[in-house]
Amino acid sequence: MASNEPEHSREEEESAAAEDEDTGAQVAPIIKLEEVAVTTGEENEDPLLDLKAKLYRFDKEGNQWKERGAGSVKLLKHKETGKVRLVMRQSKTLKICANHLIVPTMTVQEHSGNEKSCVWHAADFADGELKNEMFCMRFASVENCKTFMEKVEEIAESQKSNEENKDASAAAGLLEKLSVEEKKEGEEKVKDEPTKEETASTPASDATPAKEKETESEKGKEPSS
Repeated sequence: MASNEPEHSREEEESAAAEDEDTGAQVAPIIKLEEVAVTTGEENEDPLLDLKAKLYRFDKEGNQWKERGAGSVKLLKHKETGKVRLVMRQSKTLKICANHLIVPTMTVQEHSGNEKSCVWHAADFADGELKNEMFCMRFASVENCKTFMEKVEEIAESQKSNEENKDASAAAGLLEKLSVEEKKEGEEKVKDEPTKEETASTPASDATPAKEKETESEKGKEPSS
């Protein structure tokens, strides 16, 4: 009875056996790749918050929301300046889709009809130039959205306090400078005024008193007849 299975030739079997055999030979790579350190620009910053979310930008021309990307949104505080910025990168490409400072005037509000979303305005630098944008961010849970909103408001308040302290320090420095200048002007004015000893040693005027002048003029007149 003929078999329906295909027959394998001897050559095919030997070839398959040769492929399975491990020769132990090692092939060195033609090009040696060196490890390159990748910088993200976040080395001098401390993360204050890191959450997963989806970002939308309002298109004024089309009058509609457009998706910017889904990924990780971070609030990063600079170690030296103390300034805090919002940075969001797309999860797969790591492309920046939001990059702006948290300023004292920034406010975040819950998006109408969705407790998982919030909206805000910012001067964003994600495209390499400052643009006034309106953003909407949607989180996976209501808790994450509230955490984000509360943290941003807390940072904005702290930045406002820092600005007020700087203004107060600048005003105090200006007043101190003015008081020092006034003090110097007063000292110079005192130096220019004559002392009592200098006034006493000043020679008397050569002018003759009015009474003596009148007497001399009377002596020179002849009596009338």
